[in-house]
This record gives sequence, structure tokens and C-alpha cells, in this order.
Amino acid sequence: MTDKTADLAGPGIGDYNKLMGELPDNYQPLLSPLSRMKAVFAIKNYIEANLCRELNLNMVQVPLIVDRDSGVNDYLDRDGSRTPVEFDCGLGLETPIRAQVVQAATKWKRVALGQFGCKAGEGICTDMRAVRKDYFLDHDHSAYVDQWDWELAITPEDRTIDFLKDIVSRIWKVIKGADTMVQEMYPQLKSCGCPDVPDKLKFFHAEEILALYPDLPRKQRETRLLLDHAPAVFIIGIGWPLKDGYPHEMRAADYDDWATETMVENGEQYHGLNGDILVWNPVTRRRHELSSMGIRVTRETLKIQLKMSNQEDFLSLPYHQAIINDRIPLSIGGGIGQARTFMYLLRTVHLGEVTVSVWPEALKDICRKKNIHLL
Repeated sequence: MTDKTADLAGPGIGDYNKLMGELPDNYQPLLSPLSRMKAVFAIKNYIEANLCRELNLNMVQVPLIVDRDSGVNDYLDRDGSRTPVEFDCGLGLETPIRAQVVQAATKWKRVALGQFGCKAGEGICTDMRAVRKDYFLDHDHSAYVDQWDWELAITPEDRTIDFLKDIVSRIWKVIKGADTMVQEMYPQLKSCGCPDVPDKLKFFHAEEILALYPDLPRKQRETRLLLDHAPAVFIIGIGWPLKDGYPHEMRAADYDDWATETMVENGEQYHGLNGDILVWNPVTRRRHELSSMGIRVTRETLKIQLKMSNQEDFLSLPYHQAIINDRIPLSIGGGIGQARTFMYLLRTVHLGEVTVSVWPEALKDICRKKNIHLL
């Protein structure tokens, strides 16, 4: 396995030894557990209210489980390696419903735009809960996931890089505002010597980052970008194979549009209308992903991306048929990690300080040695 393919495959079990050496020693949390919970809910209320105001969204209910045969569940990548939790339900049914716990509400939200009657410029926001059992569990990856999953109906004319950047900037404005608010509540958050959350983030295309750091695997490229250029960035174009033949990261074929040709730079055609918000976490001293989002596929780009991913059989599923037959709106949407955001704004070193989940003994042992108290 090459360095690049190993990077795409994710971490292995030996990484707990590596994590032991990377997480800070003599860690001192800035807030007590109860104060952290008060701060968490203050941030949550602020972000939900202001995200809805900035993007013209309404808070709506979101499913925890979906019918497997609907095709609505999120598979997170396009190699099928991250599978959802499945179970039968429906006491007394001759044929029980085969249900899945959602991994994200990405595809459900686009269908829901039609159910809620959202016109272009109107959208929804959810307080989403999910289970991702195939994640490597470390300080910022959990099997239990909470996100603000949002979706906004758009027009064909909105399907541009400029529109994507405008939406991302509005989201960042809300995150920055939440940071200002919570620091006013708890001035001790300023005492760690961490730099302020930047007022703006910078935009880079994945091809630009590859050109800057051609010899580094993806995560190391992101780390160097955050250290060398800006502590908060949005990386555009995740999913299409780059100049080296590899995508910046695998991305599912049936929600974000990573195939559309967008800008031309230095005579080279760039692809993709999606991306990720990444920040430098000064407490963990590591890259920290807050959000994944993008303009969604059209029926044309859905076919292209499913063919590239060897998943054309998905075209027969109800969700995919709805896109093919223009029965659901064009949209842009994404997920903002709640626990990741709380962790970043409250200057904590572990997700387990702001949310409750299950952790392996090897990780809990590291936390005990590092003075990290998990909920």
C-alpha cells in the first residue's frame, strides 16, 4: 500500500501509541464539567438560532432510523467500507422492516426540502444524531455523532463556486459569533493563551494544496496548510481524482457534486462544488475538521459519480430515482459537527469532555495519564 492509499484507508490500531505521544501532557481543562455543559447548550442555542437566520433555515425533526431499501442512508464514502447498524423492526409483521441507524441525514434532508415545501432560498436545519460504528475512535472521532445537518433549496444559477464560498463565509460568521459569546460568558477561556478564532477563513482548492505539498499524504497536506497559510480554511473539490490520480479524500457519490467542472487555474481544469472547513486546534496541536458540505448532485452528475464509483445499481433506489426524475429540489447542504465545534470553542482536548460516548480501554488509559476526564 502506498503512502497515499494508506492515507485514504484511515488509521490503524497502532495509532493509539502515536496518539499517546501527540496529545498534550499536563492538560488542565478551563471549565468544570458542569460549566462545560452550560457552555455547550449556550453555544448550541446560539448556533441554531443564528445559522437559521443567516441561511433562512427552519429547525425540523430528523430521523434516527430509516428504511434500508429507501437508499436514503449516508454511506460516508464511496467504497462501501463504512456500513450502518441494521436491525429488523415491526412486531407481528410477516416481513419485518429492515431498518438502519442513520450515519448522517445528508440525503434525507434533500427529500425533506420537498416535504416541507421549501422554495429556492428556503431551507431546513436539524439536530441530527447518528451512529458511525466503523470509525477509528480517538480524541476527535466517536461512534456517536451529533451534527447540525442543514439543507437549502437553490436555483440552477446558484450552482457556482462564488455561491458556495458565500454560504461557507456565512457559516463561519456564526461560528465566530458563538466563540465571542461563550468567551463573554466564561472569560477563563481566554486564559490558555490560545489565539482567537480568526474572523475569516481562507479558501483553497484541493489541487492547489497538492501543488503546494506534492510529496505529502492528504492529512499531512492539510496540517501544513493550516500551519503555513491560515488557521482556518475551506478546502474545495473533495472527491474528484486530482493530478496525482487520487482524490483528496473519498466522498460518497450520491450527495455532494464533486464532478462538475468549475474553475480553470494555470491552464488546468478544477472540479467540484463541495468542501470541508478545517481549523488548527491549538490545544491538541492538530488539524480539526468542523464541517463537510457542498452543492448537491444533479441527475447528470449523479450518473457520472455513480459510474466512477461502480455504484450504478443505486440508480434504481427511490432516492436516486427522485433525483433522476427531478422530483426533489436542487440544493446545497452540509453537516457541522456539534461536539467538534464545542471542543474547538471550549478549548478541550477530547470529544469525551463535551459529549458522552463509548471509548476503548487503550484510549481511556491515555486520557487518565493525560489528565483528560471523560464524561
